[in-house]
Amino acid sequence: MSIFSTPDELEKMRKILVSYVRMPFYQSNIPGSLIESIFSYVHEGGVVLNTYDFVDVIIPEIKCGWQIKSTKSKTAVTWKRAKIPNATELIEESKLTEQGLQSLGNAIIEFCNQHARESLEKYNLDEIGYSRLISHEDGRVTYFERLLCSRNHPDIFNPLDFKWSWSRPKRVQRKEQLPALHGMHRTTGEKWWAWHGRGENQLHFIREQLWWPDEDDPYMFSFQMPSDAERLSYREFADLMPN
Repeated sequence: MSIFSTPDELEKMRKILVSYVRMPFYQSNIPGSLIESIFSYVHEGGVVLNTYDFVDVIIPEIKCGWQIKSTKSKTAVTWKRAKIPNATELIEESKLTEQGLQSLGNAIIEFCNQHARESLEKYNLDEIGYSRLISHEDGRVTYFERLLCSRNHPDIFNPLDFKWSWSRPKRVQRKEQLPALHGMHRTTGEKWWAWHGRGENQLHFIREQLWWPDEDDPYMFSFQMPSDAERLSYREFADLMPN
C-alpha cells in the first residue's frame, strides 16, 4: 500500500499531460476533472467518484483515496465550500468576543477535518493523499503528491494553530465586498485562511504554497508548456484521427 505514485506512474501522467497541452483545443487551463481521469487511468484500480466527498479518486484494493486540485499558481485554492452548522449564530457571536471568533474559526477547521474523516470511513480508506497540479505564470507546470491524513492520524489541521479576525469591508467595482474571516497562523503570523461565510461559503487556503515541493522531491514532476510552434494545428490533429 502506498499513497504515492511510482516513478513509472508519474512519468505516464507527465507524458499524457504534455500531449494534452499540445492539442489545438487547449485553452490555457488544465481542469481538475482531467487530472482525476488521468490519475485513475494511470493507477490500476483507480475510480473517479464524481461526488462532493472529500476524496475525488479512490483505489479500493489498497484502501487509498486522493483529493485532487489543479489551478494556476496565482489562483487562490478553494479548499471547499464550508457551510458551517449554526453559522448565523456563530457569526453573530464572533462579532462580540475573541472567544466567539475562535469558536467560529475552530468550527471551520473542524468542518474540514470532519469532511476528510467521513471519506476515510465511507470508503474504508487507510490513507488520503493530495494530488496537485500547478500552472505557473512562466509556462512551467508542476505536479506533486503528499500525504494528507490517515486512519491513525485523521485530522489535517489543528484548530489551535490559528487565530481569527474579520476583514474590513471594501468596495470592488462599485459594489461593497462582504467581510471575510481570516485565519492567521499563530506561530508565523501569516494568513492561511479566508472564509467567505457571509457570501458563498468558499474557504480559501491562502498558504497552500507552503506545501509546494522542492525540485528534487521524488513525488513530483514538471514540464514546460509548448511554444506555438510545438502545438498541433487543427489540420495536424485531424490527420492523427483514424478515417
